[in-house]
Amino acid sequence: MDNTGRLGLPLVQPAQAQKHVTVNEALARLDALVELQLGSRSLTAPPASVADGACYAVPPGATDAWAGQVGAIAVFLNGGWDFVVPGNGWRAWISDEGALALFDGSAWLLGEGAVSENGAALTRRVIEIDHAVASGATSQTSAVIPSHAVVYGVTARVTEALGGGVASWRLGVAGADDRYGTGYGVAFDAWARGVTSTPTAYFADTALLLTAEGGVFAGGTVRLAVHIAEMSLPRA
Repeated sequence: MDNTGRLGLPLVQPAQAQKHVTVNEALARLDALVELQLGSRSLTAPPASVADGACYAVPPGATDAWAGQVGAIAVFLNGGWDFVVPGNGWRAWISDEGALALFDGSAWLLGEGAVSENGAALTRRVIEIDHAVASGATSQTSAVIPSHAVVYGVTARVTEALGGGVASWRLGVAGADDRYGTGYGVAFDAWARGVTSTPTAYFADTALLLTAEGGVFAGGTVRLAVHIAEMSLPRA
């Protein structure tokens, strides 16, 4: 055997000359793959400038030096690209998305969780947005809750005070505008922690709704974080 079975580390052979070359290559690969950080899982072309040891997940449509390596991890070592096939259940930090991901055997799924041998995964993640509050009695976000997600709760922090003389605000969704709490503060650094008594499933992309209490909104910014779980299907 010339390489280890899981990480493909090169092994020193009997009577091999320049053993340090093989050992250093193995150490460099270990340095890149242990506590794995992937620069991106969506970049299709190798970056023009990259540091030694940088790693990327190679997506469909990859070109140039990554062509033909879909699903592999591209590791930049000694001025060129090396490729490692990740194993089912590997975990990594996706730098350009700021989130943990789980490999299901064919793709990287955002969120920490568990995965079966055929790719059925249960993952948990937090989706965070900065919402500029529109003037008026209510202010609706983009569709921040993804379809078929189970929401455990929503937390928030006021990053720019809410204007308009509004006394407080409540947080929810259309049809349940207080689902994630009421009476939240309007000053800078005020916070919200809305826990659902029973985790709630959403079957379509859904926006959050902020509703003014004791006045109307006139600007401000709220950082919102949706805490969810998602399920993926097994492969055929």
